[in-house]
Amino acid sequence: TAPPAPRANDAAGERLHITIGNSRIEFVGSKVTGSEGGRFEKFTGTVHLVEARPEQSRVEIAIDMNSVATDSNGLAEHLKNADFFDAPKFPTATFVSTDIKPGGEKGATHTVTGNLDLHGVTKAVAFPATIKVDAAAATLDAEFAINRKDFRITYAGRTNDLIRDEVVIKLHVRAPRAATKSN
Repeated sequence: TAPPAPRANDAAGERLHITIGNSRIEFVGSKVTGSEGGRFEKFTGTVHLVEARPEQSRVEIAIDMNSVATDSNGLAEHLKNADFFDAPKFPTATFVSTDIKPGGEKGATHTVTGNLDLHGVTKAVAFPATIKVDAAAATLDAEFAINRKDFRITYAGRTNDLIRDEVVIKLHVRAPRAATKSN
């Protein structure tokens, strides 16, 4: 899906770049016998920062699903196949924020809402995030869960080791402001 049309005041804002060098996108999936963590090693994104005000800003991220990495031998390759992400068919996942409001659960400074396109399914998700903007960077830290079955990722796992539906997503974004202003 295409990102929403830019707001009239986006042109006056800053475009901050989200890269693997300044940010992390991680996840934790669990099953009966334990949990498995992973991360994505290729993604890009932009924070359209409006006048240093998160509430008027927008975030866009594109993740290369073939870049999934884990510490468990063979798990990353399994996650790429049709049982999970089906990366050959759905090589990119995207998130585009549609609303950022002050206040959030568990002490978060904001609640971010947006459209997550994963595994060929686009669904609105909302999550608490701690957002800070200073002279050096815009930062966002969030930890929240999504239901993988909402995105047609339904592989059950082994009968004696079933996979839970909830997957924890961990976002750590540090988008530097220096030398990134739009004209």
